[in-house]
Amino acid sequence: MRATVMYKAGDVRIEHVPDASIQNPTDAIIRVTRACICGSDLWPYNGGPNVTGQQMGHEAIGVVEEVGRDVQRLRRGQIVVMPFAYSDGRCMFCDDGLQTACVHGGFFGNGGEAGGAQAEALRVPQADGTLYPLSVGEDDALMPSLLTLSDVMGTGHHAAVTARVRRGGTVAVVGDGAVSLCGVIAAKRLGSEQIIIMGRHQQRIELARQFGATEVVSERGDAAIERVRELTGSFGVQSVLECVGTEQAIDTSMSIVRPGGAVGRVGVPHYTTIPGAQPMFFRNVIVAGGPAPVRAYIDELLPDVMEGRIEPGRVFDRTVPLDGVPDGYRAMNEREALKVMVQP
Repeated sequence: MRATVMYKAGDVRIEHVPDASIQNPTDAIIRVTRACICGSDLWPYNGGPNVTGQQMGHEAIGVVEEVGRDVQRLRRGQIVVMPFAYSDGRCMFCDDGLQTACVHGGFFGNGGEAGGAQAEALRVPQADGTLYPLSVGEDDALMPSLLTLSDVMGTGHHAAVTARVRRGGTVAVVGDGAVSLCGVIAAKRLGSEQIIIMGRHQQRIELARQFGATEVVSERGDAAIERVRELTGSFGVQSVLECVGTEQAIDTSMSIVRPGGAVGRVGVPHYTTIPGAQPMFFRNVIVAGGPAPVRAYIDELLPDVMEGRIEPGRVFDRTVPLDGVPDGYRAMNEREALKVMVQP
């Protein structure tokens, strides 16, 4: 079968790899019908974590082709969402809705036990606890939005939940990537009245406004902090959704959250310490977040997608076949595309 392989920074290829096959009785094989490129995939693409022949991709929708003998909840032919982390659905952390900490779990597309989803097919470990069946056809018009439930919509929602977004509250969303835009959807969905998007790409800002953003801050650094304070009566916001992961992003987040507020960080951190420990202490600021347990959020978010109340699939602005994935990486890296969907 064919799959996306990254050999080094900037070097992404479509290669023939061994066919996905059942290795454990709890596995399933899915034929990938939709996948996508994530902003986090651009970190190794730009020379971040070292990769050598790593299969890429961690978001997918697919059709179940084969199941191991211990798989009980799935059957061949089902359409399923594949969250970016696999989990057994039975351990103490899964019971608490934290599947990304599953004692038998792991992540797709990072060089570990599981392969990558930017491929024709994929072996899914712990299939019963991981895959979420959908009652739709393979080419349903809602596929783009359903695909976001594998990561970016659930991650934006996780940022909002951990930042304690509340009805009538004030929110700032740091960044204007796909997760940030889904964070705007989540904040609006949870009832926030003031949603400040912090970004500078015009098309993304326009989409954020359509999703519910009420103000835009395009400045950076001290100027951005001052602008947010102007918009909030000098107090700052109750909730910050930090969806970038850079040192500047977390520094800005800590500077615009009001006393008693919360920062939900879901951008993979590329910094070693959180700034402002003493001010954070004396201002009673909460910092939470991490890899989103998107499997736990599908039950809540799916009805709003199916009934059209939210449309997170609008973050996809380019679709490519599997052979087009390398150019999709280039386009996202050069900000020609917001988020690229892959149809193998």
